[in-house]
Parts: sequence; C-alpha cells; structure tokens
Amino acid sequence: MRDRYPGRIVCLTEETTETLYLLGEQDRIVGISGFTVRPPQARKEKPKVSAFTSAKISKIIDLEPDLVLGFSDLQADIAAQLIRAGIEVHVFNHRSVEEILNMIVQLGALVGAGQKAQDWVSAWEKRRELLLSNLPEPGLRPRVYFEEWDDPIITGIRWVSELIALAGGIEIFPEHAAESLGKNRILADPDEVVRRVPDIILGSWCGKKFRPEKVAARAGWSAIPAVQDQQVFEIKSATILQPGPAALGDGLDELVRIVNDWHKLKGAKT
Repeated sequence: MRDRYPGRIVCLTEETTETLYLLGEQDRIVGISGFTVRPPQARKEKPKVSAFTSAKISKIIDLEPDLVLGFSDLQADIAAQLIRAGIEVHVFNHRSVEEILNMIVQLGALVGAGQKAQDWVSAWEKRRELLLSNLPEPGLRPRVYFEEWDDPIITGIRWVSELIALAGGIEIFPEHAAESLGKNRILADPDEVVRRVPDIILGSWCGKKFRPEKVAARAGWSAIPAVQDQQVFEIKSATILQPGPAALGDGLDELVRIVNDWHKLKGAKT
C-alpha cells in the first residue's frame, strides 16, 4: 500500500526533528536546522539547511521536500518564500506545555505515527499527575527566577514558567511568562528581581554560556537569597528553551533536581 504521508521533511527547528526521531520516523527527514543538537545523531545524518530566522531557500528547494515544518511568526518570512516556491509548509506556534503536547500529537498524525505520539503524551501526562500530587504547600515552595537573556534582561517564556511550577517552584514573573515575544518580557528594572526575593536563580542564555558570577555581581543582587545560598544555576538552552520533548523530559528533570536539592539545603540549615 502506498505511503500517503510526507516522506521528505525539512525541519526548520530542533523540536520537530527530535519528535520525529522519538517516533521512529527520522528516515523522513531530509534537512534540519543548524542549531539542532538533539538527538546528536541528527547532526551527523542530516544536511543543515537553516538557522532560526534565516534559511538556505535554494538548498531546501533542491531537497524536493513534500513538507517543511517551522515554528512561529519568527519563521514567517522563510515560510512565505517556500510557499511561493510551491512547497507545503506547516508552522507550529506552541508556547505552553499543553501546546507542546498538541504539537507532538499533531506531528505524529502528519506522518502516520499518531498512536505512538499519543502514547508518549499519555505517559508524560501520568508523570505530570504524579508530580502535581506530590507538590508541597505553596508556602514551602522556592521562589524561582528564570533568565532567558542578560542584555537586555529577558525573563522566562510560558512553558518554562509552567514547568517550574510542575517541578515544585514558584516562578516570580508569571505576568511576563504570558507574553510570547521576548521583547515583551524585557525587565526594565533589574532591582525588581531583588524585590521579588528568589530562592533559586536559573539562567539559559540562548546561544551563549550562562555566567552565574556575573549575575551575582549585579548591583544589589548580593541581597538575594539565591545568591547568598549559591543557588544560581545554568540549564542549557537546548534542554529547556526548545519547546518539545527536550523541555518536557530532560528540562523538567533538571528543574525537579534543582528544587529537590534546594529543599535538602533548607532542611540541612534548620
């Protein structure tokens, strides 16, 4: 029987690549983003045809894809060029945990692996229920500040905020997390972090190494409990800022570990 699902797929972002590998459908991929690091074999097996807001349009066309997968308005110009070239494009726009789960299910359906995708999502939802059932009382949860960029300071996006809550923390800028665009999450006054007294500071500077010592050295930040207790940590951007299996898996694991270690530290001090 003829396979009526797309057999030549270009993934312009990492999360769709990782999802297709997760579903065992990696043979359909003929091109990936140059920023892809997960899974590591993808970098060895697949040609790199795009950055994030730019792409090698002629190279993509030469690959003769029957589907190109993109992400958000940030790749709208790339999508438009490919559409004008007669190529079918699907652009996801997932910004929350629930939307990430929807993306995985929808992508599974697009390639004929709907049941595998649903099974993965169902297993993850069971873990979510387990974590929610074991959350401590709000007064016992650490306050968490997440920084996505340092100059200007940009706070965490929605799925990160939701995963922090699931891991047992209280994200201190929930009003910023609701904003999908980074420019709307710029923190005008760094002293606002001091005023919100985070117990844990997490950094994931997209594209460069997070420097805890630079954060701790900011004017007035020595008064922050997280700095005083040396609870300032990096989570790699490929782990937490990729809105796909990475964030829901390894990203959540790191958050849970950091929050649990904070509880152990507090217990040792009391």
